[in-house]
Amino acid sequence: MSELKRAGTHDDGDICVNFSSNPHIDDIILARNSRRQVLGGMVAVAGLLGLSACDGDDAGQTQSNATVSAGAAAVTSSGKNVTLAGTATNSTGVLWTQVSGPTVALSNANSNTASFIAPAVSAPTQLVFAFNAPGTNNTVASANTTVTVNPATLGFTALPKLLNDVVTVPEGYSISVLYALGDPIAPGVPAYGNQGNDTNFAQRAGDHHDGMYYFGLNAAGTARDDTSNTRGILCVNHENVTEQYLHAGGTLTVVNGARVDRVEVDREIESHGVGIVEVARGSTGVWAYNQASPFNRRITPNTPMQFNGPVRGDARMRTLFSPTGTSGRGTVNNCANGYAPWGTYLTCEENWAGYFNRAAGDNALRPTKEGQAYGRYGVAGGPVAGLNWGTLAVSDPTETKYRKWNASVVAGPADGTGDFRYEPNQYGWIVEIDPYDPASTPRKRTALGRMAHEGAWPANFVAGRPPVYYMGDDSRGEYFYKFVSATNWDPADAQRTDRLNVGDKYLDNGTLYVARFDATGQGAWLPLVFGQGVLTAANSLYAFESQADVLINARLAADALGGTKMDRPEWAGVNPVNGEVYLTLTNGNATSRPLAGTDAANPRHYNDPRTTGAAQRGNPNGHIIRLRETGDNATALTFQWDIYLFGAGSDLDPNNINLSGLDATNDFASPDGLWFARPSNPSGQINPLLWIQTDDGSFTDQTNNQMLLALPGRVGDGGARTITNTDANGATRQQATIVGRTPGLNLKRFLVGPRNAEITGIDSTPDGRTVFVNIQHPGEGGPTATPSSNWPTSQSGPGNNARPRSATIVITKNDGGVVGL
Repeated sequence: MSELKRAGTHDDGDICVNFSSNPHIDDIILARNSRRQVLGGMVAVAGLLGLSACDGDDAGQTQSNATVSAGAAAVTSSGKNVTLAGTATNSTGVLWTQVSGPTVALSNANSNTASFIAPAVSAPTQLVFAFNAPGTNNTVASANTTVTVNPATLGFTALPKLLNDVVTVPEGYSISVLYALGDPIAPGVPAYGNQGNDTNFAQRAGDHHDGMYYFGLNAAGTARDDTSNTRGILCVNHENVTEQYLHAGGTLTVVNGARVDRVEVDREIESHGVGIVEVARGSTGVWAYNQASPFNRRITPNTPMQFNGPVRGDARMRTLFSPTGTSGRGTVNNCANGYAPWGTYLTCEENWAGYFNRAAGDNALRPTKEGQAYGRYGVAGGPVAGLNWGTLAVSDPTETKYRKWNASVVAGPADGTGDFRYEPNQYGWIVEIDPYDPASTPRKRTALGRMAHEGAWPANFVAGRPPVYYMGDDSRGEYFYKFVSATNWDPADAQRTDRLNVGDKYLDNGTLYVARFDATGQGAWLPLVFGQGVLTAANSLYAFESQADVLINARLAADALGGTKMDRPEWAGVNPVNGEVYLTLTNGNATSRPLAGTDAANPRHYNDPRTTGAAQRGNPNGHIIRLRETGDNATALTFQWDIYLFGAGSDLDPNNINLSGLDATNDFASPDGLWFARPSNPSGQINPLLWIQTDDGSFTDQTNNQMLLALPGRVGDGGARTITNTDANGATRQQATIVGRTPGLNLKRFLVGPRNAEITGIDSTPDGRTVFVNIQHPGEGGPTATPSSNWPTSQSGPGNNARPRSATIVITKNDGGVVGL
């Protein structure tokens, strides 16, 4: 008789080969366990007692000469890594199988020690497992054990407030640095020197890492695989630069108000945009990026772009470079992000207006409405601003990559095709990028409107309904928007390989809406559609000429419609289970939110004194608002809202300022980044984890910027509240609002960053066991010679006065569980 041969060790626990004429061990075990499941209660009792067994409970079957124990019963919670430990004697092999409960994937099932990730549950749930071992007589001995899984909790001890120069995470977690400013992403590019002399940032990591998304790759690294947890493409926004650490001298070289060092300007330009890098987890569990990957790519302010949607070809888009107004170059100030389920990345152009300069008196050379529109977006006439790239003079008269940043009326035809007077209109859009095709040209999706875009987060896609995207406009007193596609979603489009063409289908036609938050706790979406209501040429605020005009000047259209002006609307996130939408309102000052200017959705005016006693009035700590669309349908025109969280120090007035009852384990200010865990793992199921990141100046006397985790409730779980606001003169004013329930233990501080850094940008692998987070501008504002932060050098030892670098970090749980649970 041939010997029974078993596989060595496989994660799926399959028995690969049986050369004998005897029954396969899988067949024996499956047949046996199907009978045991009939006994139900007896199985559970055996598991709870951790009994050994010798297979004597099946009538008529020969008793096994092996003995086994499945170990004691255990209790855990969703997302935890659970280890099953069995023992067997006189056996020829072992195999763990699941008898009952929600199905889980067993790792190392054909060994004494198997493991699994506890599934998401809404109530305590028992999972029963059998530990099986064939004796030398080919008869299986089996014993059961029971694991009770409780609903998810925030499974870590909250961090204290910290002011040190490292990234700190809770006990039981580890971090590593994956991708930092200047890292080479092409073959032959030398390592980063970090002394301000490096060049060729078109093939290096850019600066100010911000929004990002992980796209899976198959094991061979050749094609898309949305389920991959070990290999993928990371798209990372590079928002801005910290010039004192980027350049050798630490300052911009300026002569008579003009930039004169072309190397410096190129370094700055190329450090903006988007980085696309292949990343993988090695055999030791450490993540690294692949410098030689064919997917690696930098998209900068010089990269060719294509315009799509209603604004394509409009007269306001024409330039010397693009006389037809259908193409352009580059993306800049890329802050938050989004994604499309057909496998593309959405990057968002935020504070682009500050990169352009116009000559004093430029408005006099234009039609009145052009100056009005530029003023509304902050493209002001007068002295040069920002990094002043447009002031760099070069000898080559055909070179326009610097001249395009000068938006003055200079020369040529009145239609603007002789200069770059309309170049600012080519920025402020959502840009779609195909990360799997390095040769593709990114497309700017103009149907989603032009503003200081802070993210483009999709609602939960539903077959037969139009896709919906939510977007903040990041400036004090601006608005919250959503875009509803004109085309119903077809799930068959999710895996198409012509991904940007799929984007054409869903993102080039639709309706843009602005939100109005009413004092009743209800709200409405107001359509930005030319010819409807006040959006006509007869409008007294601004004479709209076309739908392209409405979209280019979405802020003016929102003004005319009466949208609710918010306290810096930034990142949005959509609960993957119930579809509720969360929006961070980072902060407001006394000018943008005076005592008499509060409303129900932006209700606070107060002072948060720093330890120095300096006044910080208005809404310096910010808040998070949330809404539930009517009928839980993202295309609805009405919604219900409340304020989920109020940023505040735990020492502030609980009746009028610290309305969420925050304590030392979860107080925060200036919420910015916001992200719900992926629904492909327990942290994004049943009651998904909400990650909150801060970009704070008001609370940094007590702690560096931070990241918190929350298990939020539902819109309407709190109630109406009236607070008393107080201004600098002691005057008071009452304001009614709607407050969510106090978070208590369902909100904890998970991470504290290094000095002077913003915590921004987050995503995970599909299994939630690896989380990527960005650390932006550590040491911001510090001197070049003695930086105020030396991170990431300081993370693993002495800072040695190293220049700080923005970077992407990797967070994992030491026991292999889901991060945060």
